[in-house]
Amino acid sequence: MKQISGNKLLVRALKEEGVDTIFGYPGACTIDISDELYKQDDIRIILPRHEQALVHEADAYARTTGKVGVCLVTSGPGATNLVTGLATANYDSVPLVCFTGQVARPLIGNDAFQEVDIVGITRSITKYGVIVRNREDLGRIIKEAFYIARTGRPGPVLIDLPKDVMAELGSADYPDTVNIRGYKPNTNVHMGQLKRALKMLKKAKKPLFLAGGGVNIARANEIFTEVVEKTEVPVVTTIMGRGAVPTDHPLYIGNLGMHGAYASNMAVSECDLLFSIGTRFNDRITGKLHEFAPNAQIVHIDIDTASISRNIHVDVPIVADALEAVTKMNEYVEHCETKKWRKQIAEWKEEHPLTMKNRVDMGPQDIIEEINRQFDNAIIATDVGQHQMFTTQYIEITKNKQLITSGGLGTMGYGFPAAIGAKLGNPDKDVIAISGDGGMQMNIQEFATAVLEELPLILCVFNNEYLGMVRQWQKLFYGKRYSMTNLKSGALFRRTNGQEMPEYTPDFVKLAESYGAKGIRVMKKEDIAVAFEEAKKNTKTPTLIEFVINPEELVYPMVQPGGTLEDLIMDC
Repeated sequence: MKQISGNKLLVRALKEEGVDTIFGYPGACTIDISDELYKQDDIRIILPRHEQALVHEADAYARTTGKVGVCLVTSGPGATNLVTGLATANYDSVPLVCFTGQVARPLIGNDAFQEVDIVGITRSITKYGVIVRNREDLGRIIKEAFYIARTGRPGPVLIDLPKDVMAELGSADYPDTVNIRGYKPNTNVHMGQLKRALKMLKKAKKPLFLAGGGVNIARANEIFTEVVEKTEVPVVTTIMGRGAVPTDHPLYIGNLGMHGAYASNMAVSECDLLFSIGTRFNDRITGKLHEFAPNAQIVHIDIDTASISRNIHVDVPIVADALEAVTKMNEYVEHCETKKWRKQIAEWKEEHPLTMKNRVDMGPQDIIEEINRQFDNAIIATDVGQHQMFTTQYIEITKNKQLITSGGLGTMGYGFPAAIGAKLGNPDKDVIAISGDGGMQMNIQEFATAVLEELPLILCVFNNEYLGMVRQWQKLFYGKRYSMTNLKSGALFRRTNGQEMPEYTPDFVKLAESYGAKGIRVMKKEDIAVAFEEAKKNTKTPTLIEFVINPEELVYPMVQPGGTLEDLIMDC
């Protein structure tokens, strides 16, 4: 029987799994894998400039294509630099398989150069992690990794590869099937529970759908929209669920939660049945737990058993994939009488529309509305902060548009590399990243990746010279003590007791140009449209558009810390 090295088997396994792109950064413990990848032409190798950016790129590639994202990094610091990205993917249910190099087995546990227990470090933030200790187990472990990553609630899987195991000769066979004792993801919908839930939906006077990220992950958007239209039940979404139905749909109310629309939060507080699909009910959407949806019976469909009744007690639990469940719902749902209820919601919308009051100077709403006008086949990636909340409030997500963002972990530095991964996976779509001036600098080195891969991204930087979301809390709740949030602060600021400050660092336009990208600075509202038109002319290089924003622009509405969904601070 022919024998091959573990390195050769890994490359063969990747091809068998349909992998067409790997995000990798080399090192001593993976150099032999890199050498094997060099000898083939079927898998594209992307070389980012930092491992954290690398895993975010693989994450967005997975989110936007439906494929498994694949990472390859070396041992020690290469592996530990994945940690933030693994946690990001784990929170947001993104299928990744990450291969980390490891020192040879005799050196493990001896504090060898670039040795860490990466499986132990990442145990709580991966769906599964394993070190390959025997060459004969390699094929099975890789097969299981891809299966685990993509089935059930998707998530990241880490495989640690000791260098001597990968050099060892063994069988060339790669398994066709997987049989993991103790891991049997549920794929069937409990029809008894589902029919019970649909009866409750039919009887309810004020029913409400709550769609979370699970609807988007399962790609159940179209069938869910059919269900909504058949029932005429209004919909609210979490940030991760935005786009579960088109945001211009007449039955869509808006996002709920800490920065949710007034009408959305009131609808949750007043509904008598909350029919939830694919959400964890985290604290950013619930506010004070015991006062969340106080008048409602709650139905909860989720792929993850552990997510049901963990935060909010539910009346009808249904463990199922969102697409499977919604498809079955579509067979049985009936029209619900919601006319009076929808009239009430319309009144709330009219009473407190979602808009920014100051529309004289250029503001975030103006920029995002211009994106809505100019781009109808696009992926929007955001970083984390005020700009993220503005985007999730005002961006229109319709059939040919997708929003990707770090929802669960809230990872600054996600937006730019996510845009790179999204564009690599979707070359025919426009890809726009929206970042703050703080988050943009956390992975700004990825300009090199974007330029060398000839990616015509549009990077919008909302520059308000502060870490805006923290500054907003400091303004509203900490007596305007802007500690550690002024990005112009430094030696001159301290020396003059805040009386003098240098020019903003960096000059984003010049920095973009230094990488071979294009930079544009926009100061006035009337220049927004022209900047986007100019950016669209660049077909092989990224364009950074710096929008200079007033730091006093705050995200409203906002639920007071420790408050209920009705304790909203409105734009004042």
